[in-house]
Amino acid sequence: MNLKKRGNEDMIVTLLSTESLLTLYRFYGARHSALQLGYKIDFIVENNPFFMPRLRQVAHLSFEWLFSLEKARVWQRFCQLLYAHLRGAEECGGFYYDMLENAAGKLKTQNPKRTMIESAAALLEHEGRLHSDMRCFICREEIKGGRVALLRGCSPAHAACVGAEGFDLRAVKRLFEAKESLLFADPEIKILWKIVESGL
Repeated sequence: MNLKKRGNEDMIVTLLSTESLLTLYRFYGARHSALQLGYKIDFIVENNPFFMPRLRQVAHLSFEWLFSLEKARVWQRFCQLLYAHLRGAEECGGFYYDMLENAAGKLKTQNPKRTMIESAAALLEHEGRLHSDMRCFICREEIKGGRVALLRGCSPAHAACVGAEGFDLRAVKRLFEAKESLLFADPEIKILWKIVESGL
């Protein structure tokens, strides 16, 4: 989830495991393989009573789509956003790991931005922050039809309230309820991705 250099070659590595965020020390030498943001790895944690636990015996468990520059870039950006969102948490449960596993499977065949937008909607729902009641974030009135704008965290608003073109209400409801982005055109997906990039 996050890599921070320490000295010339060593690193402080933050990993998302099935239940928690782990912050480990990675000693680098000529025999160690390089770590990349967003890669799935198998590893051993070696406890050190005088310093941070160490990351040892790393083995990469590669995704076949990582050779697609566009998919890898979107995946890594989402991992950065997720790290910023979870930073400071120790126990975070299995949802976030399972969400990334599910997204990694979809990336074999699906557009990367659509995949990560759907994952963001699932995350917001899991945390109780998905506004599926379709009440405008600005005026607090219900959005009953027409176009709906989405703000940071996919908060809905009347398009007129924020001076934006917005999206078709049916498409937004489908995304919120079924976690599917099928009803959005590709240019709209680019706009939605910018909204996700503004923060989870």
